[in-house]
Amino acid sequence: MKAFNKKLIEDFRRNGGKLSGPMAGRTLLLLTTIGAKSGQPQTVVLGFGQEGDRFLIIASNNGAAQHPFWYRNLLAKPEVTVEVGPRKFKARPRTANREERERLGRLIPFFEGEQKKTSREIPLVLLEPISE
Repeated sequence: MKAFNKKLIEDFRRNGGKLSGPMAGRTLLLLTTIGAKSGQPQTVVLGFGQEGDRFLIIASNNGAAQHPFWYRNLLAKPEVTVEVGPRKFKARPRTANREERERLGRLIPFFEGEQKKTSREIPLVLLEPISE
């Protein structure tokens, strides 16, 4: 999976956010966090929803019992970079509260299905662009 994601990230960046091959036509974003232990940048590929200028992602970890590493990273060091299409920007991440989670979760088509895979509450994260 790491090799697949590495190629996907390279493809995304090489083509200004457009994917080719079997991923052509899909809309994804790249999230770069700072490793909580390593202090090194870590980039993941994620599906997302959007509300206005905010991007919405979920820490599903494909239904695993624990949160994905990127979520633990952003809790420890809330410094993230987001790449969507040709755009690249810094964002302020925050976990949605219960009320927001219920409302905004509907904007992510795969959210409900991911939540059904696990008994843990999957965090919904709002990424708010920071003006530079």
